[in-house]
Order: sequence, then structure tokens, then C-alpha cells
Amino acid sequence: MSWAGPEDIFLSTSLASYLDKKLLVLLRDGVKLLGVLRSFDQFANVVLEGACERVIVGDLYCDIPLGLYVIRGENVVLIGELVLMALLMLI
Repeated sequence: MSWAGPEDIFLSTSLASYLDKKLLVLLRDGVKLLGVLRSFDQFANVVLEGACERVIVGDLYCDIPLGLYVIRGENVVLIGELVLMALLMLI
């Protein structure tokens, strides 16, 4: 018996709500990747388009472009959507 109804689809923990959005992915080794989520599977393997690695030193950072990137799900610690600072200032 399933407890989830059609109205609960928006409360899902699926990555489907992040498709075609710019994400930050934190990996087990501390690497931070930014890119647009293009695909994922049940193991949290993800495909990022236009990926870049963000290196942070103190208050400074730089982005190293990587292109299309496939990440194995067992290395993913955290996935979150990026929100531009301009949007935050409007709120």
C-alpha cells in the first residue's frame, strides 16, 4: 500500500525538480562543481553540462571550466540549486 498520492509529487526528494537548473554539487573529496543538471538516475549518478570546478581560497575563488561532466552517485555528498545574488536582493 502506498501512502503517496498525486498531490505529494511536489514533496518528492527526487532530483527531477532540479533538471535544467544550475546546481552546486559537493563531492566526498571536497571538490565543488557547478553546472546545469541534464540527467540523473536512481543511484544519484548525475550529468552536468557546462560544469566547472570552484576553487575557494580565503575570500577569493576561481572557476575551472570542465565541460560535460558525469559524476558517480557514491561520490556525491550534497546537491543544491544556485540562486543568483541579484534575485536574493529583490526579496
